[in-house]
Amino acid sequence: MAGVRLTPVIVILCSVFAGYQLLAGRPVHWSPGVLAPADPVQRDIDHAEPMTYKGVELMPRASFSAEVRVLSRERYRMGALGTAVPLDFAVGWGPMSDSAVLADIKVTQGNRFYFWHYDEEPPIPRADIEAHSANWHLLPATSQVFDTLDDVRVGEIVELEGELVDIKGNDFTLRTSLTRKDTGAGACEVLYVQAVKRRYH
Repeated sequence: MAGVRLTPVIVILCSVFAGYQLLAGRPVHWSPGVLAPADPVQRDIDHAEPMTYKGVELMPRASFSAEVRVLSRERYRMGALGTAVPLDFAVGWGPMSDSAVLADIKVTQGNRFYFWHYDEEPPIPRADIEAHSANWHLLPATSQVFDTLDDVRVGEIVELEGELVDIKGNDFTLRTSLTRKDTGAGACEVLYVQAVKRRYH
């Protein structure tokens, strides 16, 4: 009988948890306007030394900081690359942080790439879309940084600080982009994230 009495309680608790998960993961919506106006800041690192991180070797290339809008996010868990780089954020800044622009652009991710699509004419020139958005491979420096990044919702404004790094694993090599002007394969920044701040209201 005790089990029968508990069944409705369990159903209610599961429903509450599912509702919380749905609300916690919903995208953040903003009124029109540029929310992250500045370009990312990058500075070369002199005399960098490699470091070991989760079974791979990291070679720092530049210090890096940015305030960006999260346009899409993807979680990875499989293999050595998924262990070292568990999160990808597609991000935008400048005009690509403006809800008025993003209303006409669809951003998606898959297989460590990001894609953007628009119908008919783009809301801003293609060159501006390319120069103000990117897919970033994120390596959290600590468990606290990971927890914060893992909670970030699409639409949030985040400030990230860390280092752009190249990764060398037993069976793969991943090099970071060092410019915001490239596109296609090899154009993703590989960011060792040492600090993160969230802004979602």
